[in-house]
Amino acid sequence: MDTAHSLEDRRAHLRATLHERGMRMTPQRQLVLDALLVLEHATPEQVCAHVQRATPTVNITTIYRTLELLEGLALVRHTHLGHGAPTYSVHEHQHVHLVCHRCGHVVESPKAVMDQLCGTLRATHGFELDASHLALSGTCQTCSQETP
Repeated sequence: MDTAHSLEDRRAHLRATLHERGMRMTPQRQLVLDALLVLEHATPEQVCAHVQRATPTVNITTIYRTLELLEGLALVRHTHLGHGAPTYSVHEHQHVHLVCHRCGHVVESPKAVMDQLCGTLRATHGFELDASHLALSGTCQTCSQETP
């Protein structure tokens, strides 16, 4: 399946999900979702810059409100990859982020790497960890091999 086809399929799925929840796909919602589909992970400011290339009149307040609404509908999720602004992605994008606190490099790992920890937390504490979109801080392989 080519990228354009899968992108259109994802757009249609998101449109249908909004419709099922009694919402309509406004131009602003479409622009924000399209930006996230293209960028995959983006801060509100990055989404705004992407959207403004096509529609310069959309402001950052609209982006924040739209992201908040879409997150409330579970269409997008946010993760804090560091000390800056949250990073948003389309909800179906589920993985663990491994963030190097030295160089800032981010590696995506399947959420299955957290299965054992999730089981341990459930058995020991009755706690259900949401590991579907998580960021873990540490040192990447390259930085670990460098002398400080």
